[in-house]
Amino acid sequence: MTEFDVVVIGAGAAGLFAAMRAGQRGRRVLLLDHADEAGKKILISGGGRCNFTNLGVVPERFLSANPHFARSALARYTQRDFIALVTKHRIAFHEKTLGQLFCDGSARQVVDMLLAECEAAGVDLRLRHRVTDITRGDRFTIATDHGAVTAASLVLATGGLSIPKMGATGFAHDVARRFGLPVVAPRPGLVPLTFDDAALDLMRPLAGVALPIVARCGRAAFPEAMLFTHRGLSGPSVLQISSYWRDGEAITLDLLPDRDATGLLLAAKRARPKAEARTVLADLLPQRLAQALAAAHLPPRIMGEIGDADLKRLGAMLKAWRIEPAGTEGYAKAEVTLGGVDTAALSSKTMAAKDIPGLFVIGEAVDVTGWLGGYNFQWAWSSGWAAGEAA
Repeated sequence: MTEFDVVVIGAGAAGLFAAMRAGQRGRRVLLLDHADEAGKKILISGGGRCNFTNLGVVPERFLSANPHFARSALARYTQRDFIALVTKHRIAFHEKTLGQLFCDGSARQVVDMLLAECEAAGVDLRLRHRVTDITRGDRFTIATDHGAVTAASLVLATGGLSIPKMGATGFAHDVARRFGLPVVAPRPGLVPLTFDDAALDLMRPLAGVALPIVARCGRAAFPEAMLFTHRGLSGPSVLQISSYWRDGEAITLDLLPDRDATGLLLAAKRARPKAEARTVLADLLPQRLAQALAAAHLPPRIMGEIGDADLKRLGAMLKAWRIEPAGTEGYAKAEVTLGGVDTAALSSKTMAAKDIPGLFVIGEAVDVTGWLGGYNFQWAWSSGWAAGEAA
C-alpha cells in the first residue's frame, strides 16, 4: 500500500492550491479526483475567462454561521498574493466592474498555472480515481477503484452540490458527517429566483429584459443588473440577494436607483398630459417592462387624466417593489453551495478538524460562501493555502 504525507481529495480550485502548498513544503502529496480533468469549474467560470479574485475581498463579504471564521485564512493569503502568482506566470488580466479580475485570455491559463505549480512541487495527480472508502487508524486509509493509499493528513476539497452536471456531489459533507463533524444544512446560493401566480404572469413575457436595480433582503442590498427569465428573476443583483433570501421571505427591488420615481411621473403628467403612461414609463424603464407595468398599475388613460394618487402608488412601487419568491432554480443553476461543514468544528487558522487530527476541510465544502465576483475563488485559494501550510 502506497504511503503519502498528504492526500487531497478534489482537484478543483481549493484542492489544487492545498496540494501545491503542501508539496512546496516538501510533503509527499497525492491529489485525487473522480473527474477526467482537473479544475473543471475553473474552466467554465467567468464565461470561460475565470473571475479569479476581487480587489475588494474583505471578510464582511462572506456568509457563514460564524462571520469571523474566514478572517484568518483571508488575511494569511490575500487577493494580492494570488495576483502576484498570476503575474509571475505572465497571465494578462483586467478589472471589470466592482473589483472583479478576469483573465484577458482563457480560464485554461489559470488551470495550467496551478497544474504547473503542483508539478513543480512534486504533487502526484491522479484523475479518474473514485474514492470508495475512508477509514482512520494511526493514519488515514483511502480506498479507491484503483487501489488503496494511506496518509497522515487528509484534505477534503470536493466542493458542494452546485452544478451537478459538472460532477458535484455531497461527498465532503458525507465524509465529514462520518467523522462526526457537524454540517450546516446546505442550500443553493448565487442562484436565480423563481416565482408563481401573478408575479410570474408578469415576468414570463418579459424574459430577456434587463435593467440596473437595487435588490434588498433584510439589511443586504446589491446595486447591479437584474434579468427577467421564463421562471422569474436572475442577473447579478438577484444572484447576490438569493444568498441572503430564505423561503417565505420577500425581497424588495428598486427599479429606478438614485431617481425620484414619483417626482418624475408627476412632472411628466404636467409636461406631457396627452402622452400615454407606457410612453412616459418607457423613458425611465425598458419598453417591454414599461408597457407591462403601465397595464398592471395604471388606468388606460393619457397622463393628464390619471390621478396623482395612482401615479404616487406606481412611483412607490417602482422604488420598492416587494415580491415573495416561490423558490430558486436549485443546484443545477446555483453558482455555489451555502452551508457546509460547520466552522465551529474547524480551526480558522489551519482548516483542520479540531477533534480529528490530520483531517482538513477547505473551499466550498465549508460553511463559508462569498459574494458573486471572484470572492469564492479567493476563499478557495486562501483556505487551500491555510490547509497546505499545516497538512
